[in-house]
Amino acid sequence: MSKSKVYLVASEDRKTGAERCLAYWDALDYTGKQVYVKPNFNTADPAPGSTHNDTLETILAAVRAANPKKIILGERSGPAVVAEVYAVKNIAQLCEKYDAEFLNLENISKDDWVKIEGDDFHWQGGLEVPRALVESDIVVGMCCLKTHGFGGIYSNSLKLAVGLTPKDMMKLHGSPNIRKMIAEINVAYTPDFIISDAVEVFTDGGPMDGKRNSANVTFIGNDRIALDGAGLALLKSLGSNAAIMDTPIFQQEQISRAVELGLGVTSAEDIELVTDDEASEAVAEKIREFLI
Repeated sequence: MSKSKVYLVASEDRKTGAERCLAYWDALDYTGKQVYVKPNFNTADPAPGSTHNDTLETILAAVRAANPKKIILGERSGPAVVAEVYAVKNIAQLCEKYDAEFLNLENISKDDWVKIEGDDFHWQGGLEVPRALVESDIVVGMCCLKTHGFGGIYSNSLKLAVGLTPKDMMKLHGSPNIRKMIAEINVAYTPDFIISDAVEVFTDGGPMDGKRNSANVTFIGNDRIALDGAGLALLKSLGSNAAIMDTPIFQQEQISRAVELGLGVTSAEDIELVTDDEASEAVAEKIREFLI
C-alpha cells in the first residue's frame, strides 16, 4: 500500500492550525453536495474534552465557502445530553451563521437509523448509523487527541465515530470488545478529511477531563489509521499512561481491528508526516521516533 500523508502544523492557536491544515488540503469544492460535519461533543468540557469552537467555526466556514447544497452537523453525546451540550457551546448561533442544520441524534426516529452489516462485527443486535450520514456525499470530522479512561484506551479519529451510533452506553462500554467495536463503526463512512486537535491533549484520564499537556499541534488527513498512529506517537513522545506507553501502536486494538477491516495503512512505515515550516518539522521528527 502507498504511504498515507498526515499533515501537521505546530501552532498554539487552533484557528491558525486548522486554516494551515486546510490550505494544505487545497481548495474544497462541495458544489451541490450534502456535507455531514461530525464534531466531538460527548460533553461540553473544554478541549480536549470536546471540540473547541474555534476549530468548529473554522471548519464550518471552510465547508460553507465550498458551496454545498446542505450542511448537517450531526451528533449525540454521552454521558451528557447533546441538547445541553449544544446550548452550553452556543452551537445554534454557529449553525445559523453558516446555514448548517443541527441534527440531534438523540431525538431521531427508528426509521432514521440504517443498519450496517458485517459478518464478523462485534455489535450485538447490529450496528446502526444515521441515515443522514449514509445519504451525505461528503463527511468531515473534528476529533480531539486524548487518552480515554472508559475502555477506549485513547480517543482520536477512529473513536470520533462513536457519536454516530444510537445512545446506549452499556452496549459499547459494557462490552469486552469495545475497541474492536469502535473500529467497526468506521466502516459506515469514508471521510473527506478529519482535523485532529492536539493543541492540548490528555496524557492520562479522559475523555472529559484528565492530565493536560500542551502539544500545540493540529493534524489533518483522511486515513484514520494513519491519523491515530501519528496521534499515539505524539502521546508517547509526551509521556503518557502505561496503556499507551507499553503497547506498540499497531497492537492497539482499535488500530489492529481497523487494519483487519481495510480502513487505512497497515504499518507505521506507511505513514508519512508532512510539514510546512521548521517548527512543525521539529515536532514531526519527535513523533517519527515513537511512530516507528
